[in-house]
Amino acid sequence: MVSTHPPGTQYSGTKYLPKANNNDPKISPNQQLLPLTAKVNSRDCLEIGGCDVTTLVEQFGSPLYILDEETLRTACRQYRDTFKQYYPGQSQVLYASKAWSCVAVCAIAASEGLGIDVVSGGELYTALTAGVSPELIYFHGNNKSLAELVLALESGCTIVVDNWYELKTLVKLAQEKSLSDIPIMLRLTPGIECHTHEYIRTGHLDSKFGFDPNDLDQLFTFVKQQSVLNCVGLHAHIGSQIFERQPHRDLAGVMVQWLSKAGEYGLSITQLNVGGGLGIKYTESDDPPSIEEWVKPICEVIQESCSAANLPLPKLLCEPGRSLIATSCVTAYTIGSSKLVPDIRTYVSVDGGMSDNPRPITYQSLYLSVVANRMSEPLTETVAVAGKHCESGDIVIKHAHLPKTEPGDILVVIGTGAYNYSMASNYNRLPRPAAVIVANGEANLILQRETYEDLIGKDCLPERLKI
Repeated sequence: MVSTHPPGTQYSGTKYLPKANNNDPKISPNQQLLPLTAKVNSRDCLEIGGCDVTTLVEQFGSPLYILDEETLRTACRQYRDTFKQYYPGQSQVLYASKAWSCVAVCAIAASEGLGIDVVSGGELYTALTAGVSPELIYFHGNNKSLAELVLALESGCTIVVDNWYELKTLVKLAQEKSLSDIPIMLRLTPGIECHTHEYIRTGHLDSKFGFDPNDLDQLFTFVKQQSVLNCVGLHAHIGSQIFERQPHRDLAGVMVQWLSKAGEYGLSITQLNVGGGLGIKYTESDDPPSIEEWVKPICEVIQESCSAANLPLPKLLCEPGRSLIATSCVTAYTIGSSKLVPDIRTYVSVDGGMSDNPRPITYQSLYLSVVANRMSEPLTETVAVAGKHCESGDIVIKHAHLPKTEPGDILVVIGTGAYNYSMASNYNRLPRPAAVIVANGEANLILQRETYEDLIGKDCLPERLKI
């Protein structure tokens, strides 16, 4: 839960700043609250990437997603380099782009040597547009359409096959198109539970994702018989926003058992993808493992298990999303109206809400916030930060500890890089916000703010309805 400070305590928004030297390579971004470059300038305003947040709002408007390039690149490098440090075999980190799929983010991940995990034709098209090599794109999903499978086949990416219907459809498509040697991975459900929100647990047996492990004999026999397929690997994923370490160790061991069994059927599996799911620090009480603490035991278990089974080391893949991108971004809002409900709470409203961040109303997710134009002022009030949408449940933060606010103040919500823009909507016909990337005092648009014209751009009005 968010810590509760009684009114009048001399805390301020500065306590959320990075706790260590930004140049320390051991700082794990997922364990910080604000981006690594965050600081307070001489105007008592929040700076990120050398840019004053209040100035960014003046220039680009609000709500505004602000992405810190250094924090994102640091997370990418830590994943990439830690695997190289602890795993003697080949490794490949993939960015799970469902967290935030846009051309600029995919391009940054690819420039750091990461591949891209996609879950739709749109995400695949985005990664290809960003210049990502198809050999480094892995296409997931439990109900890929025919059009998406055709796009995947034409692009040459690796298809992570999720179920029997997809597997048989893929074989049929390949035969119709006279294709062969199609790279696939098989997604299996490991039956491993972890403590996270029920909607983001994917490894337990009661899940819509993956083949049942009880079907391995039938599955491996079928795949071996399909000359059009080249089964290069196995995939599993146990969930998201996970702080526990043991489930990932258990998963690594189970996957090596599957790898050994596949060999009994003549399948030359060379890759294991252990998924992602490492959590981040959304609130002060959150205590996720560092990237290194997540990677190291997985590497150790794979090596130990392969040695015990007398198997060569596979190429080891993982697909972090949230822990790469979430801390890199904040969302800046402008404060407007407020309402005091005596003896209950005070509502402070901002110019966005559930359309740009649906996670609180969907998952009851918790966030922290600061007033960017008065970072050092003491936190004297506990308020509910309300969105502007026509929903009583549109509450961004139920218990936000802030200084006394005024209309026009800039409220910054922390840790909004994952599943905010990617789940954003036009509810109440609000245009989706702009996004900027900041680095070395420079800000560049990576997503333009939608306009009212954009909102009606796909509307059609039949002649008989015109007035």
